[in-house]
Amino acid sequence: MPERRLVLIGARRDGKSSSANTILRKEWFKSGRIRTAYSEARHEIVENRNLVVVVDTPGWKYSTSLSEISERDKQQLQLGASKCPPGPHAFLLVIPTDSSFTQKQRRAVQEHMKLLEDRAWSYTMVLFTFGDYLGKRTIEEHIESEGEALTWLIEKCQNRYHVFNNTDKSNSSQVIELMEKIDDMVDENGNGYYMLDNQMIDTIRKKQEEVAQKAEQRLRRVSEQRQEMKMVLSEMEPIQALRIILLGSCFFGKTFLKNTIFGIKEQVEETTVLSHAQKAIVGSTEITVVDTPSWRKGFSAGNTPEIIKDELLHSLLKCPPGPHVFLLVIDADASFNAQHLKAATTHVELLGESVWNHTMVVFTRGDWVGSRSIEEYIECEGNALQCLVERCGNRYHVLDNMNEDDSSQVDDLLEKITLTLAGNGWQHFTPNQKMLDTLMKKKKRVENAARLRSQVKATRAEKGPPKKLKELRILILGEKLSGKTTAANFLLRGKVFPAQPNDGCMAKAGPGGGVQVTVVDTPGWYSESDCTQQQDREIVRGLTLSPQGFDAVLIVISLDFKFDQVSLDTLQDHIKLFGDSIWNHTMLLFTNQDTLGDRSLEEFIEGEDRPLRWLVDKCGNTYHCLHVTDQTDISQHYELFEKIEGMSAKNQGRLFRPNMKDVDLRLHEKFQRRIIKKALEHKIEQAVRRRELELCQDLKKNLEKLQQDIKEIFSSPLALPTGSKSRTKKKSVLSDIENQIQGLNANIMKSMGQLRSSMDFGVPSSTYTCGIGC
Repeated sequence: MPERRLVLIGARRDGKSSSANTILRKEWFKSGRIRTAYSEARHEIVENRNLVVVVDTPGWKYSTSLSEISERDKQQLQLGASKCPPGPHAFLLVIPTDSSFTQKQRRAVQEHMKLLEDRAWSYTMVLFTFGDYLGKRTIEEHIESEGEALTWLIEKCQNRYHVFNNTDKSNSSQVIELMEKIDDMVDENGNGYYMLDNQMIDTIRKKQEEVAQKAEQRLRRVSEQRQEMKMVLSEMEPIQALRIILLGSCFFGKTFLKNTIFGIKEQVEETTVLSHAQKAIVGSTEITVVDTPSWRKGFSAGNTPEIIKDELLHSLLKCPPGPHVFLLVIDADASFNAQHLKAATTHVELLGESVWNHTMVVFTRGDWVGSRSIEEYIECEGNALQCLVERCGNRYHVLDNMNEDDSSQVDDLLEKITLTLAGNGWQHFTPNQKMLDTLMKKKKRVENAARLRSQVKATRAEKGPPKKLKELRILILGEKLSGKTTAANFLLRGKVFPAQPNDGCMAKAGPGGGVQVTVVDTPGWYSESDCTQQQDREIVRGLTLSPQGFDAVLIVISLDFKFDQVSLDTLQDHIKLFGDSIWNHTMLLFTNQDTLGDRSLEEFIEGEDRPLRWLVDKCGNTYHCLHVTDQTDISQHYELFEKIEGMSAKNQGRLFRPNMKDVDLRLHEKFQRRIIKKALEHKIEQAVRRRELELCQDLKKNLEKLQQDIKEIFSSPLALPTGSKSRTKKKSVLSDIENQIQGLNANIMKSMGQLRSSMDFGVPSSTYTCGIGC
């Protein structure tokens, strides 16, 4: 029987290693909670075949973008195929049957397969695991019941699939059948195999060698730095009290770090919405740890609501007279790029100028780093992470989340914190008192303004409950990532709208809160400049899905994302398409209520910048907040629907039903204005180009005149001095001027060509190069 070379790929804990062992009929690969850190190959005789080579690769996270995948994980997937030269006959894409294969999983598979290039699909077969979960159902019934995402994957693999029951490893027939299917695929591929890109593999291996060298150098520098500080530390008394503030973005493990420091083993997933302090004695030291609200991963402070930024500042008051150290938490199992660097620096620097002298990076999920050092992760990820570590004075620590009982991790961390403190002359971070005073004044102003806004709402409620409606028709608008579709599902108390990005309008109806509810969900938007006429046309098409009209238009806003002037301008550009009468029927629907903690929604509104307060006032102070994760709280529905009924009564029962001809006209006028604006910008750019061209031409003339004058001087018999050096210098000067003239001439010709092209096609050229200094 011919040799077969197989590479298993797929997500973590989906059964890759177990499937590899099933094929080889031996427990070659560790499975269960132990992570496959590196691509590893095993050779074995299987079912009378001379040789079967099976490569187990590290599993991937369900990241929907390659930018969220660490460099090391990408490299390991690409190197997997090189473990069975000259290349694998098949990639076995492992998919479990005991969990849903959603659009999110589909996008993760697509992104990871890009690393192997499109040609890899011709050699890929789906290997379903946990076949015992199917019961009496066939695998075909399972595929059809899962929906579009799994059907797409099977078709992408040209209907090649197999199912394993990994709990019944003694069943050799499932392995024999798999090998037969692989033989058929090899025949379909002309007895070929996936050809390795040797140049790419060599590049990756060279990078890994460079990373290993740089990591060793970094470790040596850090070790020397710590040894020097330990000398200072040996002469000092042990510290009696330590004050720590934790910082980081969502899902990076801040709360886990706090629990690890205090030896708390029950790790409860919770969202920190208020800065709060916790004290305990660890060894002989009294430690105060202040946990803070997280910011959105990859988003700078400019995108973070004021309520979260204020809480970061408020953390400084939780450990007077000031913290000894800030621990900035980073996930070692994810990528760290320029966006993440900007997010970290803009949030940390809110606390003051000297904050970096007191900051240390703590890497969580060190168990996913494998046998390599954290220094290799730092060097492999690139400039962004290296820059962050350098800003923190090369102070960092790594935690193994799977090894909570290892107390030495905390001992090492506390020692590094003490060394940081010694390096700062035993001085704690001193908060800016003026900044804190401003914070407290703002807090009082917000509380007073929130009280007034609440009174207005209470006065309206005193008028009594409005008339109950038998049916409610609701149109939903909002930005992408605002929770719009989640809110739509919440209103109908079920997952009736698909969770994937919505590119088209969709209407669903059902009972909710005691009434019949029709909800129309529309495509979300980002910035106005990204919105096309077709996208806007689709948004307004939502009006046609309820011909009678709408009782309410809900504008969805997420509480954990800042609503600034750009957000307001973009919203208004879309709202204008519907006509001014829309404001009489509009209510704000806030999502992510857990961001508030024990604060009122009115405090959030008053604490934000003017654009949000203007919008709330424009909607007649009509708003509601949903806790979408708590589906059991039916009172939320009743309260929201009562507000809609109140708005309907205010409108005397009239539905929002604009004339579609007027809407189409406004849509046409909007994009006509955009065309005119672009044309004006283009004319201004052309005028600037012409002026630059004139300056270049003038400069060329002056240089040519200078060149001629110099030639005349050098040719004069009175020119002094003479000799070989002088002649060489003359030639050099003339040559330099000649080169400058030629360069200017080339740039002038290029600019003239671009200007003519721009004038011909009516669009500005993105490759324009100024002749001056180029």
